[in-house]
Amino acid sequence: MTILRRAALGALLLAPLALATPARAADITVEGPWARAAVQGGTGGVFLTLRNAGAQPDRLLSAASPVARAAELHETVRDGEVMRMRPVTAIEVPAGGTVTLRPGSLHLMLVRLSQALRQGTTVPVTLNFERGGSLTVQAEVRAAGAGGGMPHGDHGHGGHGG
Repeated sequence: MTILRRAALGALLLAPLALATPARAADITVEGPWARAAVQGGTGGVFLTLRNAGAQPDRLLSAASPVARAAELHETVRDGEVMRMRPVTAIEVPAGGTVTLRPGSLHLMLVRLSQALRQGTTVPVTLNFERGGSLTVQAEVRAAGAGGGMPHGDHGHGGHGG
């Protein structure tokens, strides 16, 4: 086996460890980031858990990804018989607390994808916190129907760019 092949094999074997290791920004730890597979030009949901080990609350103010024109913070709410997604200005992470972004609840929305999100790949997402600064995580792309909740298509976006 050549040195190049050994290095490539080593990188492949270590990749799951990088995905499993929580990322940290000051007192905030990001765990289990993942995204749903989505088509180029469409929208894609990103989900993760935020843990705040600090004595002060923090807020997720924004997000960004090089694979999307925009990244928005969203919540899913019931409007009569219909579930709708709407943007939120920030996501509070209480001191000593945990917030989970998941399908059908709080989540990140990648808007106008410049490339497809393909199952089995990763997508970089930068999270910007009020106190903790910025942190880039690698979200593992899973099947389009993963995690339950509302699919991230064009429906249910109520005219806010989705």
